[in-house]
Amino acid sequence: MNKTLLMLLCSALTIQTSYADETAPTQTASNKPASIARAAYNPLLAASTLAYELPAFNKIRNEHFAPAFASAIRAHEKEIAAIANNRAKPSFENTIVALERSGQTLNRVSTIFFNLTATHTNPVLEALSSEMAPKLSAHQDLISLNDKLFARIEQIVKVRDQLKLDAESSRLLDRYYTDFVRAGAKLDATQKEKLKALNAQLATLGNQFSQNVLKETNSSALVLEHKEDLAGLSDAEIQIAAAAAKAKGMDGKFLIPLMNTTGQPAIASLEKREIRQRLHEASVNRGSHGGESDNRKIAIELARLRAERAQLLGYTHYADYGLEDETAKTSTAVNKMLSGLAPAAVANAKAEAAELQKLIDAKQGGFQLAAWDWAYYTEQLRKEKYAFDDGQLRPYFELNQVLEKGVFFAATKLYGITFKERKDLPVYHPSVRVYEIFDADGKPMALFLADMYARDSKRGGAWMNSYVEQSHLFGKKPVIANHLNIPQPPAGEPTLLTVDEVKTAFHEFGHALHGLFSNVKYPRFSGTNVPRDFVEYPSQVNEMWATWPEVLKNYAKHYQTGAPIPQTLLDKVAASKKFNQGYTTTEYIAASLLDQRWHQLTPAQIPADAIAFEQAALKDMGVDFAPVPPRYRTTYFSHIFGGGYSAGYYAYLWSEVLDADTVEWFHEQGGLNRKNGDWFRQQLLSRGGSIDPMESFRQFRGRDPKIEPLLLRRGLK
Repeated sequence: MNKTLLMLLCSALTIQTSYADETAPTQTASNKPASIARAAYNPLLAASTLAYELPAFNKIRNEHFAPAFASAIRAHEKEIAAIANNRAKPSFENTIVALERSGQTLNRVSTIFFNLTATHTNPVLEALSSEMAPKLSAHQDLISLNDKLFARIEQIVKVRDQLKLDAESSRLLDRYYTDFVRAGAKLDATQKEKLKALNAQLATLGNQFSQNVLKETNSSALVLEHKEDLAGLSDAEIQIAAAAAKAKGMDGKFLIPLMNTTGQPAIASLEKREIRQRLHEASVNRGSHGGESDNRKIAIELARLRAERAQLLGYTHYADYGLEDETAKTSTAVNKMLSGLAPAAVANAKAEAAELQKLIDAKQGGFQLAAWDWAYYTEQLRKEKYAFDDGQLRPYFELNQVLEKGVFFAATKLYGITFKERKDLPVYHPSVRVYEIFDADGKPMALFLADMYARDSKRGGAWMNSYVEQSHLFGKKPVIANHLNIPQPPAGEPTLLTVDEVKTAFHEFGHALHGLFSNVKYPRFSGTNVPRDFVEYPSQVNEMWATWPEVLKNYAKHYQTGAPIPQTLLDKVAASKKFNQGYTTTEYIAASLLDQRWHQLTPAQIPADAIAFEQAALKDMGVDFAPVPPRYRTTYFSHIFGGGYSAGYYAYLWSEVLDADTVEWFHEQGGLNRKNGDWFRQQLLSRGGSIDPMESFRQFRGRDPKIEPLLLRRGLK
């Protein structure tokens, strides 16, 4: 049972979903009786015949998933029973490799299903997601708590020195043993029954939390009656708001959708303070104002169940359980890092706030700086200090240019890979683009799906996922996708990106490279199947190329004239790199500390009021600075309550230590060239989880990481 399937069964059940307003071929509803649907052709039950086994999205229908899940689960149960009941002496091949080979059909069905519920869902898929959550949890327990199966693994571990396994196979044995122990294999029968009940409840509630977030995000979009209320937005942004309202049946009005974070991009431009406040409050109140999508009680219950599960498995609290398998190892290490950085970050944020208040006073604002003022006056201050704002940059950041002549160009320069668009292959939404990727020697190596636009049927944020993972065991080449949430302009209008969106495009492709360059035998270790606090590292490194002069020169050209971005403007951007870092660092650390506080509770410490707990926790941790709220509040913190970052949101900053140190190495070695790219690919990107991640870093860098480059970058030294 490979890591992809394990992760899908354990945590992907909680991927956010949303309601779809548009119907694609992949999501056509069916009124056929279930018996007919089962008997009919089901494209999910066999490997796709398309290039690289890309799913046949044009043939997949809603009604295919339920029977496919049922069939795949039955098949996997038979495979597991055959392994557990094998009368032959346990061996690495007949047990560990057999487990790694098992569940291929369930892996395929689950991968496609959960990727679709994240990218282009509908009520039918959402209902099935809720139905499957406890079923898949029970199926995972059937495997992880199988006494006969674990006994075979234990017997192999006892004689491992006699097996003469290669390094990757030895690590695979370690990981299977560890995975089973952490899943409860050593518990007694009574404890296992309790664990099964906890797992089922967690799967159901996590799925519900995620669906609630998407419903709240869609329903909380700000609707404005008058065009003058949008003063400060560009004409293109106003057109997008009008089109969004019209699509919702509100012709003549304007709609500003919410992003998944607390901060909303439009606040940086909206001139009317009361409109900024309304938008901010719509954001921070998600999931906490009553109704069927309220997440307050669900968050509390998830925290309680996780705490109970951790104690059942022998840990003080959930954070100790979760962090044991990360590179950080302990909650003590995470607390030390976050609490050590928090005072300097908050101090910087307060200094920035004082500057913003001076600007407000100089403009005779007559009010104290609030959270909904920060982004707006930050842009005003940026203009004053550096004589530019984000609006001046956007005409130079057209989406297609950024992707093909920026992101792809940098990858070609570093690694020699090339790209060819494949318009002949099916997609699950018309806006998705497919590219075939060729290695430096010209050989076909992967498919890449670019899903860049926001829609109601897609969860918020940005992420990478795999449809097919590389492995020599199965002879698979990767099929990787990147997802952003860029507002789609009206037909015929250019898609102009913000600086943050450009950065995100490079970031997510860093994840893609981690999957594309995977060169491992076992799918358990493929690509991004590494600890959470290491997975963000390669993606953060790839952000550096967004502002690398040679790359910028190639893609940052005015969408109308083709003129390159002026050097004087670039110089101003470079000079402002540390600008607003107090805010950025504080909002992130506040969310990370909040995550730790929720997951360092024992069952007896679980609060009755989620919002009161959050407020007290932020105050206690010294990050309760009102103008800078956490990047995510409890009721829409999907990373930790609906996704795979429980007790792990610190990972971005932890990974940034490695990232900043690696960026320094690239500068020392001459930057954007094949020698550097090939070394990074060989020593780190290609390894996946087949080697201890910190060991791969040491092999790449020649030493342990240093924190000084990060402190310098963040202005915290």
